[in-house]
Amino acid sequence: MNLLALDTSTEYLSLALRYRGELLTREWHAQQKHAEMTLPELQKLMADAGATLSELDGIALSVGPGSFTGLRIGCGIAQGLAYGLGIPTVAVNTLAALAADCEAERVLAVLDARMNELYLAGFERQTSGWQEVVATTVVGPAALPELPGAGWHGVGSGFAVAGDALAQRYGSQLGACDGSRFPHARGVLALAEPQFARGETLPADRLELLYIRDKVALKTSERVKA
Repeated sequence: MNLLALDTSTEYLSLALRYRGELLTREWHAQQKHAEMTLPELQKLMADAGATLSELDGIALSVGPGSFTGLRIGCGIAQGLAYGLGIPTVAVNTLAALAADCEAERVLAVLDARMNELYLAGFERQTSGWQEVVATTVVGPAALPELPGAGWHGVGSGFAVAGDALAQRYGSQLGACDGSRFPHARGVLALAEPQFARGETLPADRLELLYIRDKVALKTSERVKA
């Protein structure tokens, strides 16, 4: 299958294309320019591959948790393309995509959620694929959930902003940690490909974002009061 994956969940933008069995990826530090960059860069990626949009069989999207604005932009683009092309979509948990882009067997994926909070989930690689064993949540550094067992590899910007709190909470359960890693469309595609193969897809108009923080549309001052 020819498949396209997008991740716009953070200040980074990434694309992954599986075309005729080959994998092509691109990534940029887009900051807040996802809206301006995504479609032009996608067109360049397709041209580099010698592919056309009409050849795509499906589109996968990182649906959150993450930046509200970035996620909305990505969803709009994915829905517009999929609807126009008449092809299905697959929604992928952003933290799961971050984990799937690692070589480790147990991954604690943590992203900076701003406002002194973290997006966090734990995943294990099993024969059937990646399994979420610590539920996706948004939490403050002082209320981190329990982590089963040991041998966890920590990844994500959460370790850059709250590394001390995470290390104190989990201690020897954590091995190596990489606070410089961001979710990538490569991981989105890795998780989406088996779902496309099984026919576990959604029509474009049913693609939904994963919001785990209440009142995401309020001003910062209003969130503080809530």
